[in-house]
Amino acid sequence: MATISRVFPRFENKWVMVTGAGTGFGRTLAKRAAAEGANVVVHYNNSKQGADETADAVRALGREAVIVQADIKSWDQIKAMIETAWTKTGGIDVLMNNVGDIATDQKDWREIDEKIIDRVLAVDIKGTMLMIHEMGTRMLERGKGNIVNIASTVVVRGSPRAPQYAAGKYGIIGLTKSYAYAFAPTVRVNAFGPGFMETEAILNRFDWNHGRKERVLSQTPMGRVPAPEELAAAALFLATDDAAHMTGNFIMCDGGYSMIGA
Repeated sequence: MATISRVFPRFENKWVMVTGAGTGFGRTLAKRAAAEGANVVVHYNNSKQGADETADAVRALGREAVIVQADIKSWDQIKAMIETAWTKTGGIDVLMNNVGDIATDQKDWREIDEKIIDRVLAVDIKGTMLMIHEMGTRMLERGKGNIVNIASTVVVRGSPRAPQYAAGKYGIIGLTKSYAYAFAPTVRVNAFGPGFMETEAILNRFDWNHGRKERVLSQTPMGRVPAPEELAAAALFLATDDAAHMTGNFIMCDGGYSMIGA
C-alpha cells in the first residue's frame, strides 16, 4: 500500500470533512487532504476503530482531526452530526461525500430483493442528498464552500451485478447538477467517478475473485487496477482553487475503462 507524506498544500488551514472515512477510499481521501494541509472531520457509521485510526493518521501529519458519527440514512442524525462538526471546527470548507453502499453482499442481479434496493438507494441517493442539503445550507450562509460527491464509472457502463447500485450512483449525478445550479456562485458542487481500486471492499468481492478482475484489466487501457492513493488527489482537485470555474461537473478517473462512446 502506498504511503502519503506532506505534499503541495492545496488545503492549508482548511477544514475538510470526509464521510465514510474509517475505511477504504474515505480513509485515503482524509489522509491525502491532511497531507495537503487540511484539518479533517472524520465521519463513520459503524467503523469506530477505523475512524480512530484515520484520525491518528491525520494527526501524524501534523493536522487536527475531529471524529463524528451518524447513519446518513437518517436526516436527524445528519443534522446533529453537522451541528457538532460545525461547532467544533468553526466551519467546514470542503465536504467529500464519499460514503456509499455498493451492495458487496450481492453476487448477481438475480439476488435482488426489496431490502437491498431500499438500503442502497437510502444511502447513495437519500443520504447524499441530505448531506449536500444540510452542509450546503451552512456553506451558503457562511459565503463559501465546496462539495465533491463520489459517484462511480458505473453510471457509464451500468452494473449487471447490482442494478440498484448503478441507479443510486446515477442519481448522484442528478443531485450534483441540481445543487450546483441552486448553490451557484457561492458553493461549488461537483462529482468524481473513480474506477476500480484495490480497496478491501473490492478485493473481497466474490465476482472480483471469479473472473471479474481479469475482464476489467483486459478492458482497461492503462492495464492495471490502482491503489486508492493514486485517485485521491484527483478527487480533491475538484475542491481546490485550481477548479474555481468548475461546478456541476462529473469527471472520471479509471485508466480509460469507460472511454467507450466518449
